[in-house]
Amino acid sequence: MLKAVILIGGPQKGTRFRPLSFEVPKPLFPVAGVPMIQHHIEACVKVPNMKEILLIGFYQPNEELNRFLSSAQQEFRVSIRYLQEYAALSTGGGIYHFRDQILSGGPEAFFVMNADVCSEFPLPEMLEFQKEHGDGRSFVIQGTTANRKQSLNYGCIVENQDTNEVLHYVEKPSTFVSDIINCGIYLFTPEIFHHIGLVFQKHQRDLLLEEQVNGWQRAEVIRLEQDIFTTLAGQGKLYVYTTNRFWSQIKSAGSAIYASRLYLSQYHKTHPERLARNREGSPVIIGNVYIHPTAAIDPTAVLGPNVSIGKGVSIGAGVRVRESIILHGATLQDHCCVLNSIVGWDSTIGKWARVEGTPSDPNPNDPYAKIDSETLFRDGKLTPSITILGCNVSIPSEVIILNSIVLPHKDLNRSFKNQIIL
Repeated sequence: MLKAVILIGGPQKGTRFRPLSFEVPKPLFPVAGVPMIQHHIEACVKVPNMKEILLIGFYQPNEELNRFLSSAQQEFRVSIRYLQEYAALSTGGGIYHFRDQILSGGPEAFFVMNADVCSEFPLPEMLEFQKEHGDGRSFVIQGTTANRKQSLNYGCIVENQDTNEVLHYVEKPSTFVSDIINCGIYLFTPEIFHHIGLVFQKHQRDLLLEEQVNGWQRAEVIRLEQDIFTTLAGQGKLYVYTTNRFWSQIKSAGSAIYASRLYLSQYHKTHPERLARNREGSPVIIGNVYIHPTAAIDPTAVLGPNVSIGKGVSIGAGVRVRESIILHGATLQDHCCVLNSIVGWDSTIGKWARVEGTPSDPNPNDPYAKIDSETLFRDGKLTPSITILGCNVSIPSEVIILNSIVLPHKDLNRSFKNQIIL
C-alpha cells in the first residue's frame, strides 16, 4: 500500500502571497477553480493502492481547513488527515516528527510533495521508475530542466546519465552546477527515516556542544534538501526522475495566475467538465475558462483566455476579463475591464473602470524558462507585476488601477499606478 504527504507550511510562509494569504491559508487559495492542494490530492487518488493522504504543517486547524478536509474525504473516498506541527520543523523535520503516523499500516512507499508547486504530478511514472532503478528501496526526486541562469534559484541535481543516480545535490548554488532542478515532489521508502534520524542525532549532539548558544534552534528542524539529499547523493540510494511535463512554483500571487493557466490547459485531458463552453445566451468564452456554477454572468461579457471565476461572482454587461482570477462574491459592474489581475473576495469594480497588471510569465521563447520569483521592489520602486485587490475592496467607476496591490477593506476614490495601497 502507498501513502502521500503534502507539506503545507504555515502562516509565516506565504508572505509573498499577501494580501491574499490574510483571508485564506495559501494551500487553500483557488487555482483554476479549486484549492491549490486539491490538484495534489486528485493526482494522489489516481495512484492505485493509495490508502491515506496526510497534510503536515503548522497552521492552526481552522474552520476553512476542516471544511476542505471533510468535503475532500467525501469526494475522493480516501482518508485525508491534517497533522499540526508544534513549530516550523522544515521539510524533513515535519515528516520525521510524524513518522509513526506515516508508517502506520506498513506502507511500502510514500510520496512527499510541497504544497506550493503546480505540476502534472506523474506519480505512477515515478513508482515505475523506482522499481527499475536501484534495488527498489531507492529514493526518487522529481526533476525538470531549467535554464542556466534560473537554475541557481533551485536545488540543482547532477546525475549519472546512464543510471539516473544523483551524484551531487546543491541547494541554490552560487555558480552553475546543473540545469536539472528539484521539483519538490519525492517518492520515499520507510528507510528514509533512518537517514533523517542520523541528522536528528547529529543536531542533538551539536546543540549540546553549543550549550544552547542558539536557544531558538531545535534538533528537529531538518531540511530534506540541504541535510538529507546532499548527504545521500553519490551513495547509490537517490535517483532523479526527470520530467518534461509542466511544472511551476506558486510562491507569489503572480505565479498563481500562471499556474492557473497550466492547470486550465490540462483540464482538456483531466476535467473537461470544468471548462466553460460557448453556448447561446451565455458569455463569449475565449480559450480556457473556469466558471463556478453559482456565478451570474451577462451574456455580453467576454472572458478568457485563462480566467477563473469563483463562487457567487456577478459580472455585468460588456465586461472584459483576461488572464485573471476573480474570487468568490466579487462584482464586476458593466463595461469594466480586468487584465492580469486577481480580484479579491467580495470586491467591487465600478462601471467602465480598468484594473490591469503586468504578467510575470516565463520567457515564451525559452522552453526551459521558469517563472521568476520577482522581488516586490527594485531600485526603490514597486516591480511591475499583476494587480491584486484584497478582499472587500471597492473601485469606483471610470478609474484605472495599474500594477498595484490594494490591501483589504479599501474604498478607493481615484486612479493609482505602481503603488501598494495600505
